[in-house]
Amino acid sequence: MEKMRLESKDITDENIKKILELFPNVATEAKDENGELRTAIDFEKLKQELSKDVVDGEECYDFTWIGKKEAMVETNRPIRKTLRPCRDKSLNWEDTENIYIEGDNLEALKLLQESYLGKVKMIYIDPPYNTGKDFVYRDNFHKNNEDNDKDINYKNDEAEINFSKSNELFLNTEANGKFHSDWCSMIYSRLKLAKNLLADNGSIFISIDDNEVENLRKICDEIYGEGNFLADFIWQKNFAPKNDNKYISISTEHIICYCKNKTNYNRGLLPRTEKHNKGYSNPDNDNRGLWTSGSMLATTFSNSGVFKIIAPNGTIHEPPSGRCWRFSEAKIKELEKDNRLWYGADGNGVPRIKRFLSEMPDGVVPQNLLLYQEVGSNQDGTQELKNIFNAQIFDFPKGTKLLKYLSIIGNITNNDIILDFFSGSATTAHACMQLNAEDGGNRKFIMVQLPEKTDEKSEAFKAGYKNICEIGEERIRRASKKIQEENPDKKIDVGFRVFKVDVTNMKDVYYSPNETDQKQLGLYESNIKDDRTDEDLLYGCLLDWGVELSLPHRVEIIDGKRVHIVDEDALIACFEENIPESVIRKIAGMKPLRVVFRDSSFNGDDNKINVEEIFKLITPDTRVKVI
Repeated sequence: MEKMRLESKDITDENIKKILELFPNVATEAKDENGELRTAIDFEKLKQELSKDVVDGEECYDFTWIGKKEAMVETNRPIRKTLRPCRDKSLNWEDTENIYIEGDNLEALKLLQESYLGKVKMIYIDPPYNTGKDFVYRDNFHKNNEDNDKDINYKNDEAEINFSKSNELFLNTEANGKFHSDWCSMIYSRLKLAKNLLADNGSIFISIDDNEVENLRKICDEIYGEGNFLADFIWQKNFAPKNDNKYISISTEHIICYCKNKTNYNRGLLPRTEKHNKGYSNPDNDNRGLWTSGSMLATTFSNSGVFKIIAPNGTIHEPPSGRCWRFSEAKIKELEKDNRLWYGADGNGVPRIKRFLSEMPDGVVPQNLLLYQEVGSNQDGTQELKNIFNAQIFDFPKGTKLLKYLSIIGNITNNDIILDFFSGSATTAHACMQLNAEDGGNRKFIMVQLPEKTDEKSEAFKAGYKNICEIGEERIRRASKKIQEENPDKKIDVGFRVFKVDVTNMKDVYYSPNETDQKQLGLYESNIKDDRTDEDLLYGCLLDWGVELSLPHRVEIIDGKRVHIVDEDALIACFEENIPESVIRKIAGMKPLRVVFRDSSFNGDDNKINVEEIFKLITPDTRVKVI
């Protein structure tokens, strides 16, 4: 039976396969870091294939920084980590489709590559702004797998995270010689991985201030493509000047927006309000209803647009010098015949075109200026969170009004997924649930947050919140309760499944059996770590096989053995010892798409061959693997 990989996707291998599909003749072999031969690319041959489109030398446009190459390599490098379910921290585990992940977001994004590839409709992040007072990730790009396993050590009896010196948050001050470079490396690798998760019609919104906005734009141009830039939204975060500012009081922030593919992207329209309909009336009692008038002059000049328009009362109208009409003479005659030209109440006015409210789109085209009256301010976000916790336990959270506004622009509709991998106080999750309550949608969220410890002097710590994840999770619980109370007759998914990034479920022997001699092999009763449960193993397998973590999961006892059934036929797993043939046949009779067992569930190769034959006979399309 095929053995499961149980490590994150090797993106470099995927890229090599894509190149070889186009140019099979550029394949070669090279030794990897372990001295083993693997398929590689002969770049000299690839350059010959691409000829004119390859640029060599220094005279080409490039945006680089110290550490960029290491960041690019790290983005593609697989890790031996897993996501362990935390039912005790979750809400409505059995029924929810929402996900909350505790851990390093770089590792979380790598682990999600298979299960959520191309499935996320919108990403919103509010990363560290690199103001000189921010903590950013210290990514060590030269770690081996053993170091990786030691990076994060979660304690079973408390929600704390301990960092080794190789991977931690550090205060990035301007005294750091790589002040901008460290920030660029940190954001680059995460945005690169995030792009893979975006759907073809998806978009990403990134909050940032003036400190790194230029570098962020260049990084996004490289990753998402300059042609997929949508807007630099200017958000009015404050509505009053700060008199203590040394130079200029800053009242705005940027929200940079890119899409995955402009060809497939459709932005959402904002809802029309009375303000948008205010200018409509019907002074001539047109049977098509309310209308407003628009200019007939074109914004660009063309000689064909210069001609006379004769009003019904005989008045002759010509465009001003240097201007022209926006419609042809033939089109003007059609509009006149259809009573779509307006010359004023007395008939002597300059001709204007009538625009009927009934013919307007259902919504309003969004603008890149986000005024606080429309989307809220920093103060609104702070007060909103204070109302939830009765204390100010988080600094400068974004408000749900802003996130709902962006979600509408991103066209997040029923069943779409929104991802926030710098989730902080979980405003994005709160906004997602609120939108569902307002319009009956079923949007789903994935939040990722490092369990960064709160300061012992902070209000959050005094209130009992030892890390930021505890704040975010509790906010979702409290917001959930309030939304349910306000909408008792609506069925809204206000739960969430919590997972934590942790070291692999498997012992070293699982990944390198050839390096373990027979005497050492005898020391292992199992290749699975002793503290891991069936559920830990199950969700590790879901990640490896690319199955969504939110699918319904139940346990059924079959002939005394615990059998895990995910979404009825998506995946079935049994990790019991000595599984009898009767159980194997009943599982095969369910005809699942995938099945996974423990390697130690069967006594010897003959037993395994028998299992394979049973599945080939009953359900030959089922993929069977072992761990």
